[in-house]
Amino acid sequence: MAKKPKKAAPEGEEGAEGEAPKSGKKKLIVIGAVVLALAGGGGFFFLKKKAGGDGHGEAVAEVKKPVVFLDVREMMINLASEPGQDKTRFAKIKVAIELKDAKVEGEVKPLMPRIEDAFQVYLRELRASDLSGSAGIYRLREELLRRVNVAIHPARAEAVLFKDVVVQ
Repeated sequence: MAKKPKKAAPEGEEGAEGEAPKSGKKKLIVIGAVVLALAGGGGFFFLKKKAGGDGHGEAVAEVKKPVVFLDVREMMINLASEPGQDKTRFAKIKVAIELKDAKVEGEVKPLMPRIEDAFQVYLRELRASDLSGSAGIYRLREELLRRVNVAIHPARAEAVLFKDVVVQ
């Protein structure tokens, strides 16, 4: 197909037609740049505010109360015997109780005999096989934490941490 010849346009119109497509592209580019700049600036301020760049987050971190660890005295327990086993097995356990702050420590210290009693009653029913492997120690930790929280209610312990576990 052959090209059609262009009509000769008056001098003023040719410049307007030639610039119209170019100015539309320029407007689109400028609008796109403005939108990107606004989105980037808004994202920057949003992330800066969320990260706590205004100084409030630092003040909260400084006010945080220190965690307190309360030692429970070492316990030596004779374990329940396995079926068909005549030999008595023993466990020596030393734990620390993690508390939220010193105020809770003041509430828990007078209740230490209750905590030790709960531990003794539970531990005497265990067998050596109940304490084998990391899964056995994990179950023991969870059960001791539950018993501590029952004994010191309404106060609350955060965790029971093992210092020493020996099964003989």
